[in-house]
Amino acid sequence: MDSYVAGPARTSAVRRPGGALAPWATQVLEFQHLLKNHQYGDAGMKSTRPELSRRERQVMNALYAAGEATVSELLAQMVDPPSYSSVRATLRVLEEKGHVEHAADGRRYLYRPTVEPEKARRAALAEVVRTHFDGSAEDAAAALLRMSDGGLPQDTVARLMAEIELARKEGR
Repeated sequence: MDSYVAGPARTSAVRRPGGALAPWATQVLEFQHLLKNHQYGDAGMKSTRPELSRRERQVMNALYAAGEATVSELLAQMVDPPSYSSVRATLRVLEEKGHVEHAADGRRYLYRPTVEPEKARRAALAEVVRTHFDGSAEDAAAALLRMSDGGLPQDTVARLMAEIELARKEGR
């Protein structure tokens, strides 16, 4: 496979085979609009990446769920997908904006996001905390815990406690 060429991608609601929503893709993509004026590394810094349109977010959601995909594979994941040529045009725009890159694989192109899902999740969450919780990670964490259905499993509580202890040791 050839090396990747930087480029942009759109996001939308995506479903995995069988109709299930990709668990992390929905969260990343729903919050991506919050990143429109921020860099993917450090929330709060102005971005050189332009804001995404609704269609661009739709394509990006499908691309994050797939990790890497052809236009046909993206179309298969999208709910109420646009035309093939519309997705291709959107991917071209997303490449120009720096959100997607592609590589030739025989006669087809494979597209992938230029931002790793973990970085996108962190930046989106930082923006949500800044915007909706006045920068308080504590308030955001408390709100998330209140949203959980029923009690948390013991292994989840142990993992959260370990993260809290690590943050204390690191002075966060």
